[in-house]
Amino acid sequence: AGCEKEPSSYMWIYILLGNMLRGIGETPITPLGISYLDDFAKEENVPVYVACLHTIAMMGPMFGFLLGSLCAKLYVDVGFVDPGSITITPQDSRWVGAWWLGFLIGGATNFLSAIPFCFLPKSLKKPEGSNKDKTSHGLLENTGAVRNKLSPEKTKSRKWSVMLKGKLLGNRMYFTFLCCSLLQFSGFIGFVTYKPKYMEQQYGQSTSKSNFLIGMTSLPPVGLGIFLGGLIMKKYKMSIVGATKFSFTMSFLSYCISLLHFFVGCNNNMVAGMTVSYD
Repeated sequence: AGCEKEPSSYMWIYILLGNMLRGIGETPITPLGISYLDDFAKEENVPVYVACLHTIAMMGPMFGFLLGSLCAKLYVDVGFVDPGSITITPQDSRWVGAWWLGFLIGGATNFLSAIPFCFLPKSLKKPEGSNKDKTSHGLLENTGAVRNKLSPEKTKSRKWSVMLKGKLLGNRMYFTFLCCSLLQFSGFIGFVTYKPKYMEQQYGQSTSKSNFLIGMTSLPPVGLGIFLGGLIMKKYKMSIVGATKFSFTMSFLSYCISLLHFFVGCNNNMVAGMTVSYD
């Protein structure tokens, strides 16, 4: 009983708040970045630029896994204890890597990479031959002009619930795309999250090596696929219907190939009294 005590550390609150701030800062990059590219780039080049944006976004987790692999090789109290006094190795189940070091390196890198965004202009020069009305900026201007012509009674603020139901959830294409994205990301996040643990348990690999293998084998092909998809869309100048068919075909093939994971694994170890008898 003397060895048991209630956890009294509240450091998890700082980690929670830090991740919330990180998410708030990262969220505008994808929607606003894509809109920025769509407004100030030629229409045929937008798929490639968006593919580059998502490809770079996939490179981040890859370097994160590699950084995690490096940090996992270091003891959790690195810098505070004598390395010669550590008698266990990363292969030991009691080993705890320097998980906190990745937060410091990643946070500093995020801060430095965010500085160039402050120097982006509010608007860029429109490419020649572009139709201003097709851009979101032009649509906003037109919407504002129409709103000024309306009577004050028609410009009353509406509740968020009405707007959400009428504009967002009422748009079948948007709602279908939202559900598809949720399913894809849920499957991919589950794969990336639990695959390293599965490799540790099934194949007896260390945390460091599992993270390294996941970072090198799982994420680069996804980034390469996104980039190639953008090049294919640019080359064949796909319409919305064509891009939808292309996306559905690739997603279906990916789903079929992913079923092969059910055949990957090891036989259960022989444990007396559990998998085999004592005899």
